[in-house]
Amino acid sequence: MYRERASRLAGAVVWTNDPSGAGPGRVLPDGCMDLLWNEGRLLVAGPDTHAFVTEGGTGVWTGLRFPPGAAPDFLGVPAHELRDRRVELSDLWAASAVRRLTARVDGADDPGAALEQIALDRAVPRDPLLSRLVEALDAGRAVAATADELGIGARQLHRRSLVSFGYGPKTLARVLRMQRALALARAGVPLAETAVRAGYADQAHLSREVRDLAGAPLTGLLR
Repeated sequence: MYRERASRLAGAVVWTNDPSGAGPGRVLPDGCMDLLWNEGRLLVAGPDTHAFVTEGGTGVWTGLRFPPGAAPDFLGVPAHELRDRRVELSDLWAASAVRRLTARVDGADDPGAALEQIALDRAVPRDPLLSRLVEALDAGRAVAATADELGIGARQLHRRSLVSFGYGPKTLARVLRMQRALALARAGVPLAETAVRAGYADQAHLSREVRDLAGAPLTGLLR
């Protein structure tokens, strides 16, 4: 069973997942990165460009999902170095520090709250330009128009996006658009209307994009 709640870290989500079956799961791209705890291990989930298929039967997972662009400042690692990867936190930080943090989470009554506090202890203000970029793209604004509004050149925007999101702004826009469409469809909006409201040319375009990013048909995801 999957559960989540809003975090005290602005824009973040604390979640727990206890897989009910032995089969694999599917984690869809969402523009975010996660700090994970599982059976005494701390890991980092990098930004995905396609669905990440998980193995079955791996126990309870707890995570802190950072808002788009926030995790690299916490980790001290550019997002593009972790793109489409799951890595041990000890691969990024000193082993001694990770051992202390792991013991802290292992001993906590609520591992999610412990992850949350670790992130809060290292929190820094988010770059307002990146926040405005995410808001604009999530609202369906075109990348070129958004760059003009932000007063930043296309190349510089691409470089900053790689560091903060793990990929360029066009990929980020595709991922956010898919998440908008899934939210509408799961709320019962007909697929043809979902496609238009989410910013696709038509329902066929929506279906192609979801299959490309999620690796599964839209109807299958909705089931």
